[in-house]
Amino acid sequence: LKRDVIGIAETGSGKTCAFVVPMLAHIMQLPKMTDEIAAHGPYALVMAPTRELAQQIEEETLKFAHFLDYRVGLVVGGQSIEDQGFKLRRGVEILVGTPGRIIDVIDRRYTVLNQCNYIVLDEADRMIDMGFEPQVNAVMEAMGSGNLKPEDQAEELDARALDTLHGAGIATSKYRTTYMFSATMPPSVERLARSYLRNPAVVTIGSAGKTSDLIKQEVIWVSKADRDSKLEFVLSCHPNTQAIIFVNAKRSVDAVANLCYRLGYSCASIHGGKSQDQREESLRGFKAGNFDILVATDVAGRGIDVKGIDLVVNYELPKLIENYTHRIGRTGRAGRKGTAVSFLTSDDRDIMYELKELLINSKNVVPDALANHEAARVKPQRDERGQRMSREDVRGQEAIIF
Repeated sequence: LKRDVIGIAETGSGKTCAFVVPMLAHIMQLPKMTDEIAAHGPYALVMAPTRELAQQIEEETLKFAHFLDYRVGLVVGGQSIEDQGFKLRRGVEILVGTPGRIIDVIDRRYTVLNQCNYIVLDEADRMIDMGFEPQVNAVMEAMGSGNLKPEDQAEELDARALDTLHGAGIATSKYRTTYMFSATMPPSVERLARSYLRNPAVVTIGSAGKTSDLIKQEVIWVSKADRDSKLEFVLSCHPNTQAIIFVNAKRSVDAVANLCYRLGYSCASIHGGKSQDQREESLRGFKAGNFDILVATDVAGRGIDVKGIDLVVNYELPKLIENYTHRIGRTGRAGRKGTAVSFLTSDDRDIMYELKELLINSKNVVPDALANHEAARVKPQRDERGQRMSREDVRGQEAIIF
C-alpha cells in the first residue's frame, strides 16, 4: 500500500526480511536502472546505527536482490570512501549505510538522493542513543520535502491506495515510503517519526522492549571481586555452545578476553576502538565457529545475528533496560531457546527497577537481593534521552511544569 510503517518488534523476530521484501517489490515497479537514471541516485536507502549491522543488512538484502539483478551499495566508516564512491557512481538500486558515512558520500557528490522514495531507519532508537540524530535529520533533509505526503491529506491518500488494491489494481505512489524499525520507542524516536512519517501503520510484534519467551534469564547478585570466578562457573555449565559476553567499556573487553584465554577458551573481541578490519575479522571468525567466546561492548548488542548462540553473559549490566533487551536478544533467535546470565552488583541501581519488572513480566525468577533492594522499588525518572535524572533535575523540571 506504500504506507509509512513503524515496526516495534522483539529482537530476533525477522525485521530485516520485513523491510527488504516490500523494498524489492517497490523497486520492481520502477524503470530499469540505466547509467542515465543512476545519475539521480539509488531507489532505496537503509540506515543502521553500526557498521556491523549495516554489513549484515547488505548481506541479507543481497540474498534476495541478486535474483533481480539489483545492486546494493554499502557505505560505512573504516573502509575506503573512494572505493565506496566509485561503486555508487556506477549505480546501485539500494544504498545501505551508517548515517555519518551516508552524509560523507553525499557531501563529496558520490551520490544524490533525488529519486530515493523508500527509506528504512533500522534500530532507530540506537541511532538516536549514539548521537546520530543530526546526521539522520540531514540525510532525510537531503531528499527534499517535495516527495513527502502532505500531512493533512495522508489519511485520505492511504485510504485511496487501499481502494485501488481492492479493485485488483497495484498501489503506486509518487510519495516517499518510510519504514522505522525499533525494539523500543523512546520520546526522541517519536519526535523523529512525527517529523518524517505520515499516517504510519504501527505494527507491533510482541510488545515494545519485550524479550523473547524463549530466553531463560538468570540474574545473579555478585560482588565485583567475585565476577571472575562466577564467570568461570557459568561458562563451565554451558560447554557445548558459543557465548557472547557483554561489558560496558573498551578496557573491560580486554580484561575479560584475557580472563577467558587463561581459562582455556578461544576468544574474539569487538569494541569501538578497534579498526573496521579487526572488528570484521573477529565477527567473521566467531560466526564461522573459530572462537568459543565473543567479548563485546554494546557495538555488538543490536541486530547482529549469529546462528546457534545459546548463552549470553552480562558481565557488566548496561545503564538502560533497552540495551539489556538487545544484548540478551543475541540468543533465543528464530525459534531457538537460549540462556542469558547477568551479574548484578550494588553499582547497578540505574537499571534495578526496570530489570525487576522485566523479569516479572517474562516470568523469570527475581533474586531476593534485587526484589528487596531500595532502588528496585521506585521507577527512576528519565529524561528524553533515557538518562536517569537526579532529584535536582526532577525538581528543576517540576519548577517549569508547575
